[in-house]
Amino acid sequence: MSLFETRTVVNSGRWAAATMFFVNGFVAGSWAPQVPSFVTRLGISEFTLGLLILGYGLAALWTMTLAGQLVARIGSGKTLRLFVVPVIFMLPLAAQASNVWLGGVVLILFGAAIGGMDVAMNANVVAVEKQLGRAIMSTSHGFWSLGGFTGGSLGGIAIQAFGPVEHAILVAILSAVVVAFCYSNIADGAPPPLKDGLKHFVWPRQAGIYAIGAMALLCMCAEGSVLNWSALYLQKELFADTAIVGFAFAGFSGVMALTRFCGDGIRNHFGAVMTFRCSCLIAALSMLVAGLSPWPWLAIAAFAVCGIGAANLVPILFSTAGNQPGLNSGVSMSVVTTIGHVGLLLAPSIIGFAAGKVGLASVYVAMAFLLAAISLMAAKTAAADTKSS
Repeated sequence: MSLFETRTVVNSGRWAAATMFFVNGFVAGSWAPQVPSFVTRLGISEFTLGLLILGYGLAALWTMTLAGQLVARIGSGKTLRLFVVPVIFMLPLAAQASNVWLGGVVLILFGAAIGGMDVAMNANVVAVEKQLGRAIMSTSHGFWSLGGFTGGSLGGIAIQAFGPVEHAILVAILSAVVVAFCYSNIADGAPPPLKDGLKHFVWPRQAGIYAIGAMALLCMCAEGSVLNWSALYLQKELFADTAIVGFAFAGFSGVMALTRFCGDGIRNHFGAVMTFRCSCLIAALSMLVAGLSPWPWLAIAAFAVCGIGAANLVPILFSTAGNQPGLNSGVSMSVVTTIGHVGLLLAPSIIGFAAGKVGLASVYVAMAFLLAAISLMAAKTAAADTKSS
């Protein structure tokens, strides 16, 4: 294969990976405006929805482990192809669930598909980075946010115009077309060699990596609160129309995408510690405004500004994990990714339990103080400025 052909294949793999992130974000973003109709159709409370989301999160965590094993055995490309297909069909199933038991089963399957795809597409980006010889992780996550913005912004309008089932089917068709277009271009990425017959993951003893993981958990908790609860918050507590409830997550994701696309430049200019600290404070202040807002559009604007703050938090923490002194980068990344996703996937269910008692506005105010507290730990991200080998 000539050098030109090799570069063409590698670039095709890069854009296929970016497309997978977009599709994952598009489906997740399209779920956000579906939540109010899901709750109404099943006649459930925030507490019950929290339980269902807990099942979603547990299933996702299980398939994250499964996907990691599959990546090691068959490579990231084949694993990604395996998980992206069921993701396409999950939203129509959720939109047609007629009772709480079916809803619970569908959300478990939904979480399993999303969780497995999450690990597979991140591992695939790592494989593509090795082929390219440069980092594309932040840009890839930017495509996820762009997908979330697209799904969230159009979702509420489509649901009000056509209905939740029709909207879900449209999302599935669009996702299937996009996936089919680049399915064969997904980079295969050779599975990593197993050393000394090691079959089980060994957790490191260094306490510092768990502190980074805890910070990632809390930051992802903030992201999950917007994804799973912002639409319901606008509808139930701020009395917003169905057509605009999806704009909360859409604004959050859209602004986050724009910020992530230039996130590496921001960090290079100001440094990881300063960028992380300022990002936390921006996210905290905007989350506070969202929780105290008496008007839907002010809350939507506040969630959008929150996207500026939240955009660089997780990428900086992932870079910090990958540059921890005395630790294998793969092991440290696995620890932080796993702990962090507990926040993204399981914390929303805890939010549901709390919302049933004190309301979502109080939850967002509490989340603001939590983000402010994380800013005090910004010095721990200094390792993110270490140039990766």
